[in-house]
Amino acid sequence: QVQLVESGGGLVQAGSSLRLSCDSSGRTFAPVAMGWFRQAPGKEREFVASMRWSGGTTYYSDSVKGRFSISRHRVKNSVYLQMDSLKPEDTAVYYCAAQRVGAQDYNYWGQGTQVTVSS
Repeated sequence: QVQLVESGGGLVQAGSSLRLSCDSSGRTFAPVAMGWFRQAPGKEREFVASMRWSGGTTYYSDSVKGRFSISRHRVKNSVYLQMDSLKPEDTAVYYCAAQRVGAQDYNYWGQGTQVTVSS
């Protein structure tokens, strides 16, 4: 089994930066993609950013494009999310996810890390 563990969340003021990390452990796997999702109180989980493991192509939601940046450590199968110019509407639990080869969608999920942005 593969475990994903997020870290780096916290309480910050609007305009600040945070860097989230997602480390994988357990069974060795080769992801097709890894990404970040978030869920705000009372809202559905939404896509934030992702990276295709082969080639490194990145994707971002319109709401974070230009402010957030996803990166990776290929050997460790870790993924990071640099979040700049944070806004109160970025407040949410951020989840790391991975899609293994052969899976139709993301099939490994972390427990989440809370990000709170005060105005």
